[in-house]
Amino acid sequence: MLEYRTVSQIAGPLLFVENVENAGYNEIVEITLPNGEKKSGQVLDTRKGLAIVQVFGPTTGLDVPNTTVKFLGDIVRLPVSDEMLGRVFDGLGNPRDGGGPLLSKEKMEIVGYAINPYARDEPSEFIQTGISAIDGMNTLVRGQKLPIFSGSGLPHNDIAAQIARQAKVLGEGENFAVIFAAMGITSEEANFFIENFRSTGAFERAVMFLNLASDPSMERIITPRMALTAAEYLAFERDMHVLVVLTDMTNYCEALREISAAREEVPGRRGYPGYMYTDLATIYERAGRIKGKKGSVTQFPILTMPGDDITHPIPDLTGYITEGQVVLSRDLFHKGIYPPIDVLLSLSRLMNQGIGKGKTREDHRGVADQLYSSYARGRDLRSLSAIVGEGALTPEDRKFLHFADIFEKRFIGQGRDEDRSIETTLNLGWELLAEIPESELKRVKKEYIEKYGRRYRKEDANQ
Repeated sequence: MLEYRTVSQIAGPLLFVENVENAGYNEIVEITLPNGEKKSGQVLDTRKGLAIVQVFGPTTGLDVPNTTVKFLGDIVRLPVSDEMLGRVFDGLGNPRDGGGPLLSKEKMEIVGYAINPYARDEPSEFIQTGISAIDGMNTLVRGQKLPIFSGSGLPHNDIAAQIARQAKVLGEGENFAVIFAAMGITSEEANFFIENFRSTGAFERAVMFLNLASDPSMERIITPRMALTAAEYLAFERDMHVLVVLTDMTNYCEALREISAAREEVPGRRGYPGYMYTDLATIYERAGRIKGKKGSVTQFPILTMPGDDITHPIPDLTGYITEGQVVLSRDLFHKGIYPPIDVLLSLSRLMNQGIGKGKTREDHRGVADQLYSSYARGRDLRSLSAIVGEGALTPEDRKFLHFADIFEKRFIGQGRDEDRSIETTLNLGWELLAEIPESELKRVKKEYIEKYGRRYRKEDANQ
């Protein structure tokens, strides 16, 4: 392997190395500083003998004439084995928990590929998160990618931790694991996630990749790919059902913009690179199920919308690629409701494939539709009553107005450690719908009202 002392320019985290022969895209390099210290990096681009190298770590101490670069002829690989479970790694896959390095003969390329559409198996099995606003109204299905759209200061980290420790597949003898990847978080947040997992017993079935705010931002490009490589191994080689939680994808996109600016690329919308859509797709499209394989990879990416703007390029492009979104509401948060999920703005496009008889319960679709309809009507009446006053509403309208309040407090709202079964969620839905006149329950079948809802209706209880 040749060593090059032909660095022509250092621009932020990038080295420009000239007269390089046969450098490959994503090839790993070893960088030796003038003082003998070694750093690693990766080839971002090659053109006519020029190699642009991304340095993993700070570039302090590098200089143009005395820095040497060795091209190693391989790409980034992650050692994989069952021993990953219960471990904490940094964004580059190095142990962060004080344990030794992962010893494994098997190493997988982290630059994975989207699952071939022809090889994809249809997502159709329910994942229970224990959160009613998700399980009941925006159901998560195995193999789905369902992001959380949050905002600065909202409790998306708490929700991520709760989903990671509570998520389960309903079935006997099925292996389930959680891959948790955090990008650009503070040390305090990292300690919160680690202690939360350890104290609840979820740590033994989890693998954590933590890229801290103090770590090089360039690591953030690698971190989600490390996590998804681990997930694909556990899912498709070890037949496990894997839930991947990625937080915060906004920090990832900021790192992508930083690299693009350093490469002096022509910026796209709001300074983000024009290829950000494609880049995000290379991450999100690694979720799914493969025909003939028992395991699955389900993704729960989390992003904070800058300025709470859902039309910002990051949530906008994410929404095009993923199968729905769970949107957090600042209004509900200010009311003290946790989790502050706005079910009217949220959507799970694969919900119908994971609910119903034999999966959740036969009345699930009807209950969800009726709750949506009644809550939407109550929200509209809330706006109207603010203008004309509640006294101007009809008695029936006041019932819907009251329903909107109790729906937010009792159905959406729940404890941070409260793990509701889907049965509990659906029964709670029927209990709240008892506030609505039966003549207005137009989205549920009468046979289901008789079977599940009759016991909660006061007029029947008084007879």
